[in-house]
Amino acid sequence: MIANYLHFYGGVHPAEDKLAKGNSIQVAPLRETYLVPLQMHIGAPAKLLVAKGDKVLRGQMIGEANGFVSAPVHSPTSGVIKDVTTALNPTGARIPAVLLESDGEDKACEMLEPIKDWQNAETDVLRKRVGEAGVVGMGGASFPALVKLSPSKPVDTLIINGVECEPCLTADHRLMLEHTERVITGCLIVGRLLNVKEIKFGIELNKPDALAKLQEVAKGTKVQICPLHVRYPQGAEKQLIYALTGRKVPSGGLPMDVGCVVQNVASVAVTAEAICDGKPLYERIVTVTGRPVVNPGNWLVRVGTRLADLIRLAGGVKEDPAKIISGGPMMGFSVYSLDIPVMKNTSGLVLLSRSEIVQYQSKSCLHCGRCNDACPMQLMPSLLSQIIESGKFDMAEQWHVMDCIECGCCSYICPAQRPLVQHMRRGKMEVTAIRKARKG
Repeated sequence: MIANYLHFYGGVHPAEDKLAKGNSIQVAPLRETYLVPLQMHIGAPAKLLVAKGDKVLRGQMIGEANGFVSAPVHSPTSGVIKDVTTALNPTGARIPAVLLESDGEDKACEMLEPIKDWQNAETDVLRKRVGEAGVVGMGGASFPALVKLSPSKPVDTLIINGVECEPCLTADHRLMLEHTERVITGCLIVGRLLNVKEIKFGIELNKPDALAKLQEVAKGTKVQICPLHVRYPQGAEKQLIYALTGRKVPSGGLPMDVGCVVQNVASVAVTAEAICDGKPLYERIVTVTGRPVVNPGNWLVRVGTRLADLIRLAGGVKEDPAKIISGGPMMGFSVYSLDIPVMKNTSGLVLLSRSEIVQYQSKSCLHCGRCNDACPMQLMPSLLSQIIESGKFDMAEQWHVMDCIECGCCSYICPAQRPLVQHMRRGKMEVTAIRKARKG
């Protein structure tokens, strides 16, 4: 099988370490309590609809969208609201949340009415349902799907991201393999919603079982299954668009600027559930993996499940982990607390052993140019890093620091072990602050 698609610039080949790729999805048992965040998406936190002491049912809306760029939040099970509080997110920030005590009965509320004949339903009805169900991008950014599926420019191509190029993570792989029909149905629903001419489904060649199943189920439909060579960060929006269409998203631009919308494979799957079953988004598949983990695997868990409970699901640890990462090792966040709850964009929990962790002291730039060659955005991380260290943020803006996608390729390849990604993040934050100040 040969992937005849374009190669994006740069990229690296980190060790895959996908220990859980052969392990089927398991359904997590109910927990006694859930810490449910009201901000599991980019944009304004959901507006709280419940109070301490209220009884709620599974799937009941407990927070409504608070503006266009926002998304509702639904209860993961039935029980009582024990407290209105806050929770830590993976970056360490405090966000509004509710503490839900399960009653153990898992009673469902009257769900949204299924739209069985979605092929003939009005697109406005389908779009409204996506918003009501709280669907967001589940690949990382958690952008509200209602916003993404309401493009302000004409779109002719829907691209499905089934790449899962991040090392260690296998949740999307298992989803594509075990729930293929749901995935393809979701692709067709979103394609109809956007009225696109083409639906291109990108998946790397390191998932041959899922690839074969997708090709079988998609046969005769509008969905084109596109096998791609293995290369990180193939799953980044702009890189995937270029690989599948040859179109280049301009600096500061969006996929719609080149007639594309990109959706994560998990996002289209839950879109199908929202439309066909009337099921809101209150659970997702999470990979729990790493060498310290007793039983690495993939679990379907409710939002609000604490990271500590994920580790218990996997049988605990056989050695003390030296680092715990929410997400993948390239773009995830190292966490210092296991009280952080699972959110809609929590794709995995990775535990690293002491032998896998290296403590180092950053050295001066060697001017070797490896980071420049690896950068998929064709930036110059070596130069940007030194500009940012010098506090010249206006210059960093001129050198397009805001185009950085924080993929980690530069830090991964740097022989001087410079904290390049951290420099880029700082530069982007400073430039954002400067731009706000300019607006007054």
